[in-house]
Amino acid sequence: MASRCLVTTGFEDECREIHDACNQPRRLSVLLAHRSPSERQKIKATYRTVFGEDLAGEVQKILMVNQEDELCKLLYLWVLDPSERDAIMARDAVENGGATDYRVLVEIFTRRKQNQLFFTNQAYLARFKKNLEQDMVTEPSHPYQRLLVALATSHKSHHDELSRHIAKCDARRLYDAKNSGMGSVDEAVILEMFSKRSIPQLRLAFCSYKHIYGHDYTKALKKNGFGEFEQSLRVVVKCIYNPSMYFSKLLHRSLQCSATNKRLVTRAILGSDDVDMDKIKSVFKSSYGKDLEDFILESLPENDYRDFLLGAAKGSRAS
Repeated sequence: MASRCLVTTGFEDECREIHDACNQPRRLSVLLAHRSPSERQKIKATYRTVFGEDLAGEVQKILMVNQEDELCKLLYLWVLDPSERDAIMARDAVENGGATDYRVLVEIFTRRKQNQLFFTNQAYLARFKKNLEQDMVTEPSHPYQRLLVALATSHKSHHDELSRHIAKCDARRLYDAKNSGMGSVDEAVILEMFSKRSIPQLRLAFCSYKHIYGHDYTKALKKNGFGEFEQSLRVVVKCIYNPSMYFSKLLHRSLQCSATNKRLVTRAILGSDDVDMDKIKSVFKSSYGKDLEDFILESLPENDYRDFLLGAAKGSRAS
């Protein structure tokens, strides 16, 4: 009975191929890079049923003997559950040479739902025996940190259905907060709003702002000076308001410096995979006048890492 059920998933044959290739990173990347998040979850479930083993655990064994290999690092993160992947990336961000890489944390906190962040926090605690939200707190506090704490508070609170009325009111509060006559945004107003609104509700507020005032809120922040809080707020707003544009730009920037910073390329491709690769490819083509796959070919030397990125960018051709 179990065997018949497995056949209907459509991944039993793929799992056998993956099992045979478990000590061959290049072959594994060919088999897995083009798979969507939902397909990878089904493959992992089928793999565990067929072989009684965790696929991520098998890939981790390859990483243990190839710890400096960027393909192995990417492949391992690719097959992890999102919460486990986020936990590892958050820890790397916190331990970033003594200077927390807050943008990584912003990307995690703005693209995950409340229940997903709960599992990320649990995975972080289980792996590192530390509390993620406590690890984010530094002295003196950084504007990114204050925004992240507000978002973390928001994720814990109860939220009703999206409200256009609240979004319009929030849009006007955003406008008033940047026109307080003090030459900078009223930080207290922003932090209060971020602590009480869900990510979708904040996104609706930014949409309302553009509808009412005729320009993006990020442009208003740019005009209003370049203080540290405003700079941090602009990045957070971009992640919330238009994640496809944000990750399209991150991919473009990371590929331009790919020779010296593959960590940034890995972060960009993983974030893009979480958001929506097809949307990001469309935005990339509109913004830069070329296909993402072509830009990857131009930017990276021919190797297994580049082949993985190409596979991820092309995605699954299955219907």
